[in-house]
Parts: sequence; C-alpha cells; structure tokens
Amino acid sequence: METQTALSHYQIFNKVAETNNISTAAKELFISQPAISKAIKKLEAELNITLFSRSSRGVRLTEEGKLLYEYTREAFRALSEGEAALRQFTRLGVGHVRIGVSTTLCKYLLLPYLKEFVAAYPHIRFTIQCQSSFQTMELLREGRVDIGLIGRPENLHSLNFSPIGEIEDVFVATAAYLENLKLREGRLPQGEELLFTGNLMLLDETNITRLHIDNHLASHHIRTGQILEVSSMDLLIEFARTGLGIACVIKEFVREDIAAERLLLLPLSSSVKKREVGFSFVKNRDLSTSAQRFLDFVLSR
Repeated sequence: METQTALSHYQIFNKVAETNNISTAAKELFISQPAISKAIKKLEAELNITLFSRSSRGVRLTEEGKLLYEYTREAFRALSEGEAALRQFTRLGVGHVRIGVSTTLCKYLLLPYLKEFVAAYPHIRFTIQCQSSFQTMELLREGRVDIGLIGRPENLHSLNFSPIGEIEDVFVATAAYLENLKLREGRLPQGEELLFTGNLMLLDETNITRLHIDNHLASHHIRTGQILEVSSMDLLIEFARTGLGIACVIKEFVREDIAAERLLLLPLSSSVKKREVGFSFVKNRDLSTSAQRFLDFVLSR
C-alpha cells in the first residue's frame, strides 16, 4: 500500500468519522460523495475490516472503526500542531546557530555582530564554542558547528571562506620594558634586533596566528631569542601591558593602548603581512535557515 494513497484514505476516513456524514465530509474536503465512498471502501478492503455501518440516516463507526479513529484523530491533531509550530517558527525566526570562534575574535569581532543580530532576531538561539582557528576548522568538518569565524588559513581544503575584514600583527611593548632593556644591554637594540635580545611573547604553536608569524620570521631571516608562549591573545595583550616583554598582537585589538601610549609599536624594518578574517562553512553542506540568515546579515554589513 503506497503511503501517499493511504494518507489520503485515512484523511477521508478521519473526516467521515468526525462528521458521521459522507455528504458533510465531501463538502469540507472539497471532493465528491462518490469519491468519499470509494476511498472508504478501498481502505476497508485493504484493512479487511468494516469501518462504518451504513443506514439511511448516515454512517456510524463500527467498534473496529472507533479503534482506528482514536489513532487517526491523534495523528492528524499532531500534524496540525506541527504545521502551527512551523508557521510560528517561520514568523518568529526561531532557530539555532552553532558558531566556532577563538576567544579573541569572539570578543572583538563576533560580539558586536551578535548584539545587533539578536536585537533583530531575538528568538534564534546561539551556541558558541571558543577554540583556536585550527580547532574551529576541525569542528566545521565534523559538523559540530555551522559557521566558524577564523583567520584565513593558507589552505581551506573543504571550506568556503567569506572575508569580513583584515587584521595586522604588530610587535608592541611598554616604554618601561624598553627602558629596562636599554639599561640591561647598555643601549636600546634597534629594529629586528629587539626580537632577539628582548623577551618575545607569542601565541602557542597550535594557533594559526603563530604559524603566520613563524612564516614571517623565517622568510625575513629574523632571529629570535627567549620566547614565552601564551595560550590566548587576551593574555598576550595583558602580559604586554604588564611589561613582561615584547608581544606580537593584533593591532586592531590594541588601538586604544597605542593611542594612549600604554603600548608602543616597535619600529621594525619589515611589517607582517595583513591577514583576512571571515566566516567559514563546509562546501556542499547546506546551512540551516537560521545560520544562513545570520551569515547574510553579517556579510551585508
């Protein structure tokens, strides 16, 4: 028995059971009375039972028909509730978006977008997984997040990438740290020599930013001395503010410190190449309506 045929037969059966009248059921379903009678007879033949007792006054459910009606009534009620919930879902923009992002990009880039988006779509729920860009790309490929906000890697493999801006890596230190370095060395080292004589603070090697910096140092044959590895950009910025050494940080995230001269830009001869940051998702994998809505919202800004 084909499901489509059976569903229409059950719909007709359910309506006749509700009205106890074939004529009334035909009007409410916008089909002819002979079509109603034919569908009921076919369903009875398929189930090998009599569902209605017929008389000049109409039809009445048999005991078997009453039992079946208990189930069809609940089934069509559930379908009606499902349709209502779907309409509500569409009207309110209800949904769930899972985003992977590093703690730093979340704080400085994602949160402003989220604040604006949630104001427009308050019924969409978000799950944020704060991981490095490398880990976020793995979460994307495993289907554990819908969208990732990452620094553009050299090889995207199976991922799409939609840029939202550029970031620049710079080396900074406090004036006090540089003065102490000058006293220790007898003079203030110049240019890239600072990265060899000073206490250089970098993100750890599991981070895409660290790979970018290592490639820059290697391509320009820049020697480094003592390196202090830090797990997050926020900690790196705090360590720089404290005067623990020379930190490689993202310029856009310390603009106020630089403007207020709490941190000084080191005058190096070679600048680190700017990088794109953006939202990434898996190629050939459809995004949910909510995730696509969020992505469209961000990219339209």
